[in-house]
Amino acid sequence: MAVCVLCAWSPVLAQSTLTLDQLTQKINAELAKQPGTFAVAFRDLTTGKELLIRERETFHAASTMKTPVMIEVYKQVAQHKMALADSITITTEFKSIVDGSPYSLRATDDSDTSIYKAVGTKRTLAALVYDMIIVSSNLATNLVIERVGAQNVTKTMRDLGTKDIQVRRGVEDNKAFAQGLNNTTTAYDLMVIFDRIATGKAVSPEASKAMIATLLDQKFNTAIPAKLPKDVKVAHKTGSVTGVRHDSGIVFLPDGRKYVLILLSKDIKDDNATLGVMATLSEWIYQYVMQG
Repeated sequence: MAVCVLCAWSPVLAQSTLTLDQLTQKINAELAKQPGTFAVAFRDLTTGKELLIRERETFHAASTMKTPVMIEVYKQVAQHKMALADSITITTEFKSIVDGSPYSLRATDDSDTSIYKAVGTKRTLAALVYDMIIVSSNLATNLVIERVGAQNVTKTMRDLGTKDIQVRRGVEDNKAFAQGLNNTTTAYDLMVIFDRIATGKAVSPEASKAMIATLLDQKFNTAIPAKLPKDVKVAHKTGSVTGVRHDSGIVFLPDGRKYVLILLSKDIKDDNATLGVMATLSEWIYQYVMQG
């Protein structure tokens, strides 16, 4: 009787155990059904194994650029150029990188509207960085970029080992957008910087730990974390503009293992459908890691 039970279950067990190549094929087959272009970068920080799909293709960074900006803040704090306790006056007016002409941010175009009620008052750099990440506040982002300098962010990304990430400007600079002067990224480069954060090599172990604590508080959780068990923690940053949905971060398993997962998309037709596919891919990768 026991033999029969084993026979009945063995095909199920065999089917559920995938090699990395088989998982890659499965993901490619799923993505081939979807409108748009997708990139995937996965790195198991315990084994070093990677799954890479269109990992060097360039995508509009959307709000994934806010993670590099956060790293730059902690770098300049470590260099004593500023302090997290520094106060910054909240304003909605900024200068275009094209010609220095002014442009303004509006609450109706931002995922964070509460900060607009505080215009004219001051907030700490720490509070602005926190809102930039967890609620993807565009206004907080522009205030922070104005303080640290977009060119400095890109230089720091190169120092961390990325080749293609470009942080050129703040958000809603329409003149720059019209000229194609956008913030861009690749899945591979985002994987590199989240690896650095996860392993304590982004600025310092202490700074990396603080950045992880912020990323763990992310309020938008419809992609990478959506179909994972509640005891799995995800420190991540999402991004979206028209036709684009991204998620990028570190997945922490209850047993102490961790991995980096980057999911990028462009030219998509249905935001919710895309997020659903991303959640499924995240679930498949989690299942692959757990079988090891």
